[in-house]
Amino acid sequence: MSNLNQDRSPIEAALEEFHLNRVVPFDVPGHKRGKGNTELTAFLGQRCMSLDVNSMRPLDNLCHPVSVIKEGEELAAEAFGAGYAFFMVGGTTSAVQAMVFTACKRGDKLILPRNVHRSVINAMVLNGAVPVYVDPAVDKRLGISLGMSVKDLEKAIKENPDAKAVLVNNPTYYGICSDIKTITELAHKNGMLMLADEAHGTHFYFGENLPLSAMAAGADMAAVSMHKSGGSLTQSSFLLTGKSMNSGRVRQIINLTQTTSGSYLLLSSLDISRKNLAVNGKNIFKKVCALADYARGEINRIGDYYAFSGEIINGDSIFDFDTTKLSVNTVETGLAGIEVYDVLRDEYDIQIEFGDMDNLLAYISVGDRERDVERLVGAMAEIRRLYKKDKTGMMISEYIAPKVEITPQDAFYAEKESLPLDQAVGRICSEFVMCYPPGIPILAPGERVTNDIVSYIKYAKEKGSFLTGAEDMKTDRLNVIK
Repeated sequence: MSNLNQDRSPIEAALEEFHLNRVVPFDVPGHKRGKGNTELTAFLGQRCMSLDVNSMRPLDNLCHPVSVIKEGEELAAEAFGAGYAFFMVGGTTSAVQAMVFTACKRGDKLILPRNVHRSVINAMVLNGAVPVYVDPAVDKRLGISLGMSVKDLEKAIKENPDAKAVLVNNPTYYGICSDIKTITELAHKNGMLMLADEAHGTHFYFGENLPLSAMAAGADMAAVSMHKSGGSLTQSSFLLTGKSMNSGRVRQIINLTQTTSGSYLLLSSLDISRKNLAVNGKNIFKKVCALADYARGEINRIGDYYAFSGEIINGDSIFDFDTTKLSVNTVETGLAGIEVYDVLRDEYDIQIEFGDMDNLLAYISVGDRERDVERLVGAMAEIRRLYKKDKTGMMISEYIAPKVEITPQDAFYAEKESLPLDQAVGRICSEFVMCYPPGIPILAPGERVTNDIVSYIKYAKEKGSFLTGAEDMKTDRLNVIK
């Protein structure tokens, strides 16, 4: 029986006590509780600035926690059902990179789907791990990549028995979930670690009737974006590990790249948000699910839009669906998802999460209200009425299987030259190209540039997608290996 009290937030309590003591600061940060930067204090507020403090004995140390941060980590581990939980203040990117660095060193193979977030491939650029991609299935109607098929994973493991780990993104940005329990069992049966990018799955740990979480499935490590659906401040996340992992070694890996000046604003937001979800999570996500279901129903009644949900489950590449995700296919309106995204923002003052070639995603969370959803639905109905056009000529997003020629690290650091897009066809790319969000690379270092890829990049630019990753900010040129 645990003696931990989930109604407690120890970092918050320590900061409150520190604030009351009115300690005179002769340490960093240099703004000295806001007195040295009055404009910033006026903008952010005195309370915020007074709590932007440095690590010290009463407040513990993120790199080597022994008191209040340690207690906060223990509370988080219990709340998430993990062996250990680490506070991450470099975003879930830093948690994903810590997973890859822990599982693999230079030359080690990592089995993963190609539709991963760029942070995974970035990690392989940094440490020299070798990707073994499992091409995801594609829903041609929706134009989205799906989850990892168990049969495809079995084939990859058979062909690469020396791989050190399997990584799966669960759920995807669109809400697609793989059979994470069977995948975990398969990885362990073959002596491999199981890593989960759960950037969009915080609520799996606290809601009811939601897909299985990575820790519940027996995964070894999971990166969880607490700031996405958990309510904490942007850039704050948790790295969770199973009970069999060496937490001391994992902390050493984290400390290779994570800041030594952890923000107490971020740390306390994780602490308070964990408390809130542990105590109130079931009710919170019951309301979120109901609101998302209501929005789906209303959008589907408009016509032409398709807000998809659990009906697309096929038991394999779509093993389950995260019903909190309001993913909407826009193809039948003749508009790309990114076009609807732009109109919502520019003409209706509604900011949704992202739009791609075929879909858009409106993120529904604890902070949303029914009247906000009504406004979104009304705007989408009006956009269909005013802007609907013939869908002829629209490009349906197909998964373009990468032709991986060399490792991401070797390609990224190789001698390179810059070429116009069309002239880069046939060459090996040495940089990233991706629409952000969702941040899934169209091209990654070490992959051969093809006509299909160039056509997709041009189409994405034409529709107004925000392309990032390339040295050329306009993505008119690509860096390729000499």
